[in-house]
Amino acid sequence: MYRLPAPPRGAVPVPRGGSGPALIAVAHGSRDPRSAATMAAVVAEVAAARPDIPVRLAFLDLSTPSVDEVVDDLAGRGHTDVIVVPLLLGNAFHARVDLPALLTEAGHRHPRVRLTQAAVLGPDPLLIAAVADRVALSCRLPSLSTRVTPLVPAFPAAFADAADPLSDPPLGIAVAAVGSRDAAANRRTAVVARRLAAATGCPTEMCFATVEPGIEHAVDRLRARGAERIVVAPWFLAPGLLTDRLVAAAPEVVHAEVIGAHSALVDVIWARYDTSVATELVLSA
Repeated sequence: MYRLPAPPRGAVPVPRGGSGPALIAVAHGSRDPRSAATMAAVVAEVAAARPDIPVRLAFLDLSTPSVDEVVDDLAGRGHTDVIVVPLLLGNAFHARVDLPALLTEAGHRHPRVRLTQAAVLGPDPLLIAAVADRVALSCRLPSLSTRVTPLVPAFPAAFADAADPLSDPPLGIAVAAVGSRDAAANRRTAVVARRLAAATGCPTEMCFATVEPGIEHAVDRLRARGAERIVVAPWFLAPGLLTDRLVAAAPEVVHAEVIGAHSALVDVIWARYDTSVATELVLSA
């Protein structure tokens, strides 16, 4: 499996077996019920990994329960220390403004409860590994999940083991994300495609569901680069209206599954939790 990232330098490692602060995993929310169901499945896996730690799911919008409802419930049950992990792939408005505002307001309601917001998931090497797994499965190649570490990703060798299926015919990967009106945010997201290309050895192109460049542009560019088979790799945690839009826009190519309840996502969520707990210990020392 994966090695969890180390805590920050100087931090005190958190024992995996001991109890600790409660964890609230905060997802975006969607009108599409598949999204909430997928995030519930993810958080069920998170809870099963450490049954001694209370784990709850909350949503920023459109789905229930809300962040306020979950914080109020945990406070009512006597919890005084809570780590809040945003289930967000980018550090944009929701992570930088919406969620901090909700937690500040909740802190005013419950002054005895310490609410600590962890870092977003981001383009973590483990999540790049999960995307590579989804691509491999969509191409009926062996899973790569047991061969990867976050420090030295072993994708090139893993894909080399299946060199013939990849090279005949040549495979290209269109990495598809939500997209933002902030061009700088889109450039930050594009690192996912570059890292996936470096990891797999396959040509990749970045595209977005809501802004340009769209999926048709990415498919055309991959074909111009010699790719005869194209897989769309969704940089999404859960399916929904936007992933449906991608499929409708390019029905002729293969679409890999979203990250979903991949073991790598579970590991990243606990890594964000552990880093926050370890940082708290250092600051309290």
